[in-house]
Amino acid sequence: MESMADHWWWRPGWRVGRSFWTWHVTFAAQPGVQALVDAYAPCFDGLGGLDPVPVEWLHLTMQGLGFTDEVEHTDVDAIVLAARRRFAEVAPFAVTVGPAGLDPETVHLPVRPAEPLIETRSVLRSAINDVWDHVPERADGWRPHVTLAYSNVSGPAEPIADRLAAHGAHIAEVTVSALSLIELNRDHRQYEWTDVATVGLTGSRSDMATE
Repeated sequence: MESMADHWWWRPGWRVGRSFWTWHVTFAAQPGVQALVDAYAPCFDGLGGLDPVPVEWLHLTMQGLGFTDEVEHTDVDAIVLAARRRFAEVAPFAVTVGPAGLDPETVHLPVRPAEPLIETRSVLRSAINDVWDHVPERADGWRPHVTLAYSNVSGPAEPIADRLAAHGAHIAEVTVSALSLIELNRDHRQYEWTDVATVGLTGSRSDMATE
């Protein structure tokens, strides 16, 4: 990759003051992820062109529902209930976050293994499908990751890549035990949200069956 691009261009449908309902995994109760952010923080010292993500806004995007002015609150409530019913039989699971890498708009932390998260997203999509005939967003092509920093300019990737390479690889072990439905906005060149609902993975079954 030769260059970085500005992440903060206004994607279709977004504008100042508009928010979006989406499901995320968040990390407020995961000290390992917070320590991982601290481990990578020196990479960004004195390096322009990046907006590091504050610890409180770290997230793993799972599945969007839609803009809040286009989705009925009753539908949101019904989807939350459907998700609670389905995830009551699904057990928490462990994943590894990191080490950091680059794509054209972010410094990101891949999450592995991807399979339990892909299956979790499939269960979540089934819960949405319990309420709606059509589930937003594609089922395939999703890549679980946590973003450490967003690019805020167009420019060469080499300085960032060199910093990451010199800094060494860091990882954290994380337990995924809940999903958060949030009301997300990006008015201030970062993703911020209000929590709407939490759905716990409270079961003992780990096969992620969606039948």
